[in-house]
Amino acid sequence: MNPIAAFRADGRDRYGVVTPAGIVDLTAEFGARFAGLREVVEAGALAELSAAAEGRQPDYRADDVTWLPPIANPEKLICIGVNFPDRNAEYKDGQPQPRYPSMFVRFPRSFVGHGAPLIRPPESVQLDYEGEIVIVIGKPGRRIAPEAAYDHIAALSLANEGTIRDWVHHAKFNVTQGKNWDRSGSIGPWLVPFSDGAQIDDIELVTRVNGEVRQRDRTSRMMFDFRYIISYVSTFTTLVPGDVILCGTPTGAGARQEPPVWLRPGDVIEVEAEGIGRLVNGVEDEAC
Repeated sequence: MNPIAAFRADGRDRYGVVTPAGIVDLTAEFGARFAGLREVVEAGALAELSAAAEGRQPDYRADDVTWLPPIANPEKLICIGVNFPDRNAEYKDGQPQPRYPSMFVRFPRSFVGHGAPLIRPPESVQLDYEGEIVIVIGKPGRRIAPEAAYDHIAALSLANEGTIRDWVHHAKFNVTQGKNWDRSGSIGPWLVPFSDGAQIDDIELVTRVNGEVRQRDRTSRMMFDFRYIISYVSTFTTLVPGDVILCGTPTGAGARQEPPVWLRPGDVIEVEAEGIGRLVNGVEDEAC
């Protein structure tokens, strides 16, 4: 199936199917049933939207729309931290692979869509990048067994889990304030409907800044794989359709360069993964 995206055009938030020729707008056809892609996911209707676009000419060129985060109002945005072996080694604390994943939550307002700039606030110059695979839950569940986990995935996407790095260290036990600055990260460019594990079990994830590769790894090396993440998270909270899980970033973020290299206005960050796509964002200073 072709990717399915949320976007703004002609002054209205819309959604549709992305084809090589452009975007087929399905808002008018399905808007009475589905206010947005969260509702499409909840109804299990991604395939229905994809089929509805077959053989149709695009309504918009990709360059003529404003891309939005695919799921505008998820109940939960859950992020997995330190999920690649080399990333664990970056901490240089002598600790072995952790038994359980590190986790934190983000607010929807902290993300923009594909093509929009990440915003560097006046309070800090330490805006950093983190390329990640995103899974979107399509079927509700609690205490989901690992072997059943893939039955609960509706779609895949990408994230730049942008971070204000010095604010991550303001507190002793949490990173919330460094991870939730308005418009500091991005998700997109679209949803890729999920079919089976071959789409994610061993794919390459790459982050580039101004064309330079900064992060590169494969999902097969994740310390906590996708099945485990879904099972673990669903142990303590019910996962519901539209929930978004960011699954961890490889080594190579700006904070780990020597010396650290922070994002600046004019930089271009690309997060790319096989079979999912390429998420691109620039950087701008916040207008105060």
